[in-house]
Amino acid sequence: MKPLKIKSIDNSYSTQAINLIIEIQQNEFRTSITINDQPDLFEIEDYYMQKGGNFWGAFIENELVGTIALANFGNSNGAVRKMFVKESFRGKELGIAQELLNELISFSSAHNITDLYLGTIDVFKAAQRFYERNNFTIINKEELPVSFPLMNADNLFYHLNIK
Repeated sequence: MKPLKIKSIDNSYSTQAINLIIEIQQNEFRTSITINDQPDLFEIEDYYMQKGGNFWGAFIENELVGTIALANFGNSNGAVRKMFVKESFRGKELGIAQELLNELISFSSAHNITDLYLGTIDVFKAAQRFYERNNFTIINKEELPVSFPLMNADNLFYHLNIK
């Protein structure tokens, strides 16, 4: 196994991130989510970094194999977004998803973000198990902070306090 490198990525990686994410959403999971539903991917720096969040890529030999993003939406709250790992690089053995989440949690702690929220889609069963293994708890949509950046497709919601 080649070494994994996780680093912050900016707008110069938008095309690679879009290709990875759309492939998983549309071809693997057959969702109707399009790039037009995700304008943040064209403006990674404005949407994530300028507001106190970040966007990370997982690379193996310069190939983008995973992504995760943190949207800071105020009051010590962050939204976990764009958590995707290419199918052939998934699993506990490689631990890429875990490394990405660990990076996001470390960043959050260092930047006084104490509560993480996320929305997902019920067809992403492995993702749900992953979040639950990492102590995220399911919450009702009504329990989300008012300023949480909702995605139309999301129908399951999670919360994690990292204090």
